[in-house]
Amino acid sequence: MQLQVEARGDIRIVRVQVAKLTYPTLSPFFAEVRQLIEGGARKLVIDLQAVTYVDSASIGCFMDIYRLMQERDGAVKLSGVQPRVETMISMTGVHKLIDIHREEAAALDAFEPRRKGKTDA
Repeated sequence: MQLQVEARGDIRIVRVQVAKLTYPTLSPFFAEVRQLIEGGARKLVIDLQAVTYVDSASIGCFMDIYRLMQERDGAVKLSGVQPRVETMISMTGVHKLIDIHREEAAALDAFEPRRKGKTDA
């Protein structure tokens, strides 16, 4: 599986580097992500910038990752989601459970606590 993993503080970014995230590639993808989670990752961004197609098995895999993170009080977010992939995710309702962000920076920022009304003085 073509994945690149990057650490940004306590956030792990998993960059998927295949155009089609489908059944044949899901087993190694899930194995690597599961290893990160079992290794202690509690904040996970899955970067789908390179992914132009997902199938129903991919949606199931995202839900498995979501459940693993929930069991460990963690969270997963998707970034770089292409319109066609976003349509599939939205049609299945996964977007109601897993945050979707067009930009990686927005996904990373979503992990930060809101600081409304606070100023540095």
